[in-house]
Formats: sequence, structure tokens, C-alpha cells
Amino acid sequence: MRVTICDDEEVQQRLIEKYLREWAEKSGKRMEAIAFPSAESFLFHWEDDKEYDLLILDIEMGNINGMELALRLRARNEEIPILFVSGYEHYMAQGYEVSALHYLMKPLHKEKLFQVLDRLKKEKKPEEKLRFQAEEGTLAVPVSDIWYIEAADHRCILVTTERQYEVRQSFGELKKLLEGKRGMVVCHRSYIVNLQHVSAVMKAELVMDNHVRIPVSRSAVKQVNEAFIRNYTGREA
Repeated sequence: MRVTICDDEEVQQRLIEKYLREWAEKSGKRMEAIAFPSAESFLFHWEDDKEYDLLILDIEMGNINGMELALRLRARNEEIPILFVSGYEHYMAQGYEVSALHYLMKPLHKEKLFQVLDRLKKEKKPEEKLRFQAEEGTLAVPVSDIWYIEAADHRCILVTTERQYEVRQSFGELKKLLEGKRGMVVCHRSYIVNLQHVSAVMKAELVMDNHVRIPVSRSAVKQVNEAFIRNYTGREA
């Protein structure tokens, strides 16, 4: 789950991030959270990266307050679920005008936040699955479960969160299948990697979350670095 937090109080940002990590650990979900100190900084980021499952939004902020930000998003037909976390009750009615998922009062109680996240998890559309032809038969694998694909000895190995498979498609076919999918990058003539599972980008290799090291060819270094930055910040390198 990808969550963005917009709150001008750093202490509040950290508290929400802490609760999100606790919920992710409890529910067995992968969590990525990015925080912004103002509506302006969020909107700048939003232009390049709109793949979020939830916006947690404070109301009393700087030049553009949280309610105005929500109205701007809805006016542009943006459908991101919005959760308001505020110390002001009088905005509650307006929250429903922008089809807010929920409205929680400060100080934030994590049990109430967990309830909202559980509800969102149930309502969330099923993640896209890609089909692969393996020795065991046809596989339907969620994009986020793909770690990397390796071409070796005229065969391709698909490595997922659960296990690895030998697939019958060619490396070229798999590149076309994964083209444009968030986080996917060809880092080497023999590897396609999902950057969502990469913990570090080194000069000549990628380090996966499970400490596996994947080579990066010289010709792909610039592309990989730019893709890594886009994947985690939404900004161009």
C-alpha cells in the first residue's frame, strides 16, 4: 500500500508514519509512506506520481489548507481516497462534500486509524495480475509480487515473493509484458527488476530487499538511477 501524508507538523507526520508501519506489520501488507509539509509541495509531487492508495490530510496548513486541497483534487476528477486528520470538528461536514473516506480527530488514536486502513484494504480494487506460462501451468502473479526475472541458458526464471518459477516466454516477450508497469526496469541484458523490492542502487549492481545482488550494465546505469528516483519520490532525476 502506498500512502501520502500532508501535514505541516513534523511530529504528527512521524506519528502517522509510525502507526502506518505498525498496521503494515500487523496486517502483513507492504507499506510505503511519503510525507509533505504543505499542500503546495504535495501538488508539485502529485503531477508526476499519482499512484497512491490513500491521502492522509491535515486541514489547518499554510496558504492552501487541507480542505481546499481536497476540493482542487476532486475538481480535477482525482479519485484518491482521502482521510482527514484534524483538531477542528467544524470542518467535518465539508469532509463529506469531497467524499472523504473518513474524518479522524487529533490526538490521533491508532486503533481508529487501523479501522480505516482495514476498511480501505477490503474496498481496494484487486491488484493487476500478469499471466506467465510456467512448467506447472499458467500463473497469475500480482505485479507487486514480482521481484525480478533472469534470463539464463535459453530459459527465464521468474522470482516472486513466494518462490521462483521457470517460465516458457522469451526474455523479449517478458520485457513487452512488463513494459510500463510501475517499478519495472531492464537493468541488464539478462535481468528485469522490480524497483519496489530494491533497497540500494550501487555503481554496478542493485541490492534487493533480500540481499540478492543484481548486475547493472553500464548502458543501463542512467536509466536505472532515474527510474529508482521516480519510483520513490515521483520526481525526475
